[in-house]
Amino acid sequence: QVQLVESGGGLVQPGGSLRLSCAASGFTFSSYTMSWYRQAPGKERELVAAVTSTGGTTTYADSMKGRFTISRDNARYTVYLQMNSLKPDDTAVYYCHARWGSTIYWGQGTQVTVSS
Repeated sequence: QVQLVESGGGLVQPGGSLRLSCAASGFTFSSYTMSWYRQAPGKERELVAAVTSTGGTTTYADSMKGRFTISRDNARYTVYLQMNSLKPDDTAVYYCHARWGSTIYWGQGTQVTVSS
């Protein structure tokens, strides 16, 4: 059974940091490109960051560059998103995403709220 379980979300003040984790199971994690997406209320889901199967290449949405860092630990079947200098506009549900060819899996999401 495939599972992607996100954790680490919560309430943080502007300028603060959070580290999201996504624990995967039920598929060959090391073969998949892993990504984080987010969806704010009333907005479409958007790509935040992605990391290739070996971790050798990362990509970021422009608004996240320099603030967010995606990483993965293939031995632990886990992908991370370190988020620094958080802004109220970063408030959203953050989703873990796995892709191998046309095979795609989604997590249930974790809420991140940036507010004073």
